[in-house]
Amino acid sequence: MAEFRESSLLLKEAQELFENISKGTEALSQIKDADIEVGTSLKTLIHAQDKVTLHHYEPLDGVKSTIGPVLICYGLIGRYTMIDLQEDRSLVRNLLARGVDLYVVDWGHPNRSDQCLTLDDYVDWYLDDCVDAICADAGVGQLTLLGICEGGVFSTIYAARHPEKIRNLMLTITPIDFHADQTDPEETHGFINLWTRNLQDEDINRLVEAFGTLPGDIMSSVFQQMTPINTMTKYNLGIVDAFKDEARLKNFLRMEKWLADRPNHPGEAAKQWLIGLYKENRLVDGTLEISGENVDLSQITMPVLNVYAKGDHIIPPPCSTALGKYVGTIDYTELALPGGHVGVYVSSKSQGIVGDGIFKWLSERQ
Repeated sequence: MAEFRESSLLLKEAQELFENISKGTEALSQIKDADIEVGTSLKTLIHAQDKVTLHHYEPLDGVKSTIGPVLICYGLIGRYTMIDLQEDRSLVRNLLARGVDLYVVDWGHPNRSDQCLTLDDYVDWYLDDCVDAICADAGVGQLTLLGICEGGVFSTIYAARHPEKIRNLMLTITPIDFHADQTDPEETHGFINLWTRNLQDEDINRLVEAFGTLPGDIMSSVFQQMTPINTMTKYNLGIVDAFKDEARLKNFLRMEKWLADRPNHPGEAAKQWLIGLYKENRLVDGTLEISGENVDLSQITMPVLNVYAKGDHIIPPPCSTALGKYVGTIDYTELALPGGHVGVYVSSKSQGIVGDGIFKWLSERQ
């Protein structure tokens, strides 16, 4: 009798699996590219230089902008569209709905022709021009800078070098002390930290010289190796689970679309990033040179909000929270969020938490 019940259960599960696959296959055949577009919040181009473009988000219908301007600065390691993945999972829409006046810089897709670009160029040239363009557009002398991941490092360096132009500095999932994972009592693994420290400088130089860039495809492979089980199962078990309804399937496909759109890193900037920051930790020891001058984090005297993910396996919390020891401001706030690196922005559980935290902090400093 027990064997019969077990066989019936297995047959039922097999039937449900077949039905889900059939339903999902049918749904997949009906989905078009337009159904899984990312970064769809309306915005206007206000500045362009080389491959870099600056956009101003349009306010949502019926919402008046009362806070800002705020410039969102994502990194080169991925595309800014992660913060506007879809209507119900969008930091951009969450902030626009709260009346925040938003701008975003898009670094474009660097290639071999950009191999000589450095962090100096991105911070003191492109980002500085974007800040000036926004101040002119909004008729203000300062703005709030919201840096994310590698873009948070750009923002930190910029705020230290040009504090007179930055009213508030907000960082999310941003590495500051690239060696803090080695003394992390929680042992949150910084897999990029470990991977980079095991590379020889010569290997990094040869890689960059071969391609003229740090190819996005290589970094995609590195990220996939950090979560091998998920990488092996997401296109079978993962997508079958997503087949259960069309909305979940579209969510899955949007995330895959964002993951596949990983830009290359300009060669010289990649060397500074991997060797100067990840290996030599120059940002916190005061030896990182930008435009011939050492970056001094104590020059960050404006209010600072530092948001980090407690379960971040890419940027361990101590690598982010180290910032508090180095800045010169007395108005320093940390906001710890549940979840992992990307989950802070795309998880349904995090929606509203990040927007509420940022809006409340900004409102108190208007």
